[in-house]
Amino acid sequence: MRVYPTLLALAMTIAAAAPAMAQTNSSNIAEVVALDECDPVTFNTVLGPDFCRNVSLAPLGFATTFNDLFAKAAAGTPDPGWDFEPDQMSIKKGTVLSVANEGGEEHTFTEVANFGGGFITDLNHGQSTAPECVGGFSTVKVARSRVLSGSHLEVAGLSKGKHFFQCCIHPWMRIEVDVK
Repeated sequence: MRVYPTLLALAMTIAAAAPAMAQTNSSNIAEVVALDECDPVTFNTVLGPDFCRNVSLAPLGFATTFNDLFAKAAAGTPDPGWDFEPDQMSIKKGTVLSVANEGGEEHTFTEVANFGGGFITDLNHGQSTAPECVGGFSTVKVARSRVLSGSHLEVAGLSKGKHFFQCCIHPWMRIEVDVK
């Protein structure tokens, strides 16, 4: 029966070490949040049930209708509720970007050589589609950068220098990452 105190001591040692291990790993992670304010009623009517899952903000009046999203983009004033936060960051080489989609619909987090339009022409306000976004989800690069609502994507192995990421659906969602 002396095994129990030994197991208890081992469990306490592991439990005490876990926060230290988590703190060590977390210093190599930089968080990016994808946000949007899709109106579930109008988006789901047009795009199908459960396309927009904005359950937290829409009931409070913080939602953009499907038609308003396109109208704002066409006018050159894209909806600021669709955004990557932060818009710019500096990180050390070896840091992993953890992109969490806290919005109601899917986005992409696609690395591009230069910012441009996305694969939905009506949201581009005359900008040419960024070459990396051409073809939409039928291309591997865009499909692999897809971040569904409530999920996350990790980007590792970035080289030193400036990196540009944008959503290939909502091209005004952009972030510049400077790797030192």
